[in-house]
Amino acid sequence: MGVPSIVVKLYSMFYKYSLKNKLQNLALAPESSASCSPFGVTSRLDEAVAPANPSFTDGVATKDIHIDPFSALSLRIFLPDTVLASSPTDARSISDRASYGGYTPPAGKNQRKLPVVIQFHGGAFVSGSNDTVANDTFCRRIAKLCDVVVIAVGYRLAPEHRYPAAFEDGVKVLDWLVKQANLVNLGKFRSVDGGETRRTVSPKRIFDSFGLSSVEPWLAAHGDPTRCVLLGVSCGANIADYVAQKAVEGSRFLDPVKVVAQALLYPFFFGSVPTKSEVKFANSYLYDKSMCQLAWKLFLPPEEFNVDHPAANPLVPRKVPLKCMPPTLTIVADNDIMRDRAIAFSEGLRKVNVDAPLLDYKNAAHEFATLDLLLQTPQAKACAEDIAIWVKKYISLRGNELSY
Repeated sequence: MGVPSIVVKLYSMFYKYSLKNKLQNLALAPESSASCSPFGVTSRLDEAVAPANPSFTDGVATKDIHIDPFSALSLRIFLPDTVLASSPTDARSISDRASYGGYTPPAGKNQRKLPVVIQFHGGAFVSGSNDTVANDTFCRRIAKLCDVVVIAVGYRLAPEHRYPAAFEDGVKVLDWLVKQANLVNLGKFRSVDGGETRRTVSPKRIFDSFGLSSVEPWLAAHGDPTRCVLLGVSCGANIADYVAQKAVEGSRFLDPVKVVAQALLYPFFFGSVPTKSEVKFANSYLYDKSMCQLAWKLFLPPEEFNVDHPAANPLVPRKVPLKCMPPTLTIVADNDIMRDRAIAFSEGLRKVNVDAPLLDYKNAAHEFATLDLLLQTPQAKACAEDIAIWVKKYISLRGNELSY
């Protein structure tokens, strides 16, 4: 194992100190104050946020939406400007509408469709957000390199909302994507007696059990839900893996959405029987043993606290057999306390013939490719490129045709 650079070491110390203080403060907060808002929180006030920009700045347009009237669950959509390739005359933001200065898909059926990546940020379940500067930068990079629509999930944080809130939010997003796809399909033109076409239902507005619901225009015009990839960062990888299991269990209810692969970046796995890396890095970079334990104590309900909980330890028995899981890319860092358990999980997938490559980055620590200061390092950029190369293997194929 290599030694991280001076920059990584110094930033690791700063991040570790900052997060440890946050974990300790949250642990000391009275339970009543932590649970005062049933709506929940998806971000912390001390974290820098990047505002959404619905125009194509730096090649990507972004917008924020809320999809659940009963919680703070939010999404940030990242749309690369490659969608404009099908309509060169519309390669600009629609600015002639006074109420909205961002991109509006032009009318017509010949829109460029892109795969959809659902991304879950890191932060030990208690911090981070889908709109932080670091996560915004990372998702922009993925959107451009993979040429995909990225949906970054702002799930509810602990301890205000403990397990299974964040995991359920992930499933809600997948269900919302299914609903969006079906709303769009309702509005498609259908052939009548092989001749004239007519629109059977307007997709703009429709009522469901929660009231009025609308089609999201960017996804309707440019999203291809039949090529959906889950991307999880740190604790977000645990959420992605859970959502993947639920997608396997309920695949017949997800049509036309299909989860074709998942990428897990340094998963936040833990367990009671220490691995070699958990012993070696018990007091090391970014996360140490006490921080991991405290994070899980804040996330899991007191009556369920156990570091061998299925949410924490992927090596305990699972409801969904490993052989049924989608192709899974696992990325680890050689100076990460959680690396060995992620490696064992990846090996378990390969043993049952799941395409599950493992990328092990040298001289790297946990979240080396997603933390703000480290995002501009050669390793972080190389990691994003490696993700894109592998993801395209599964989002490029549709039947026997290549879309790239």
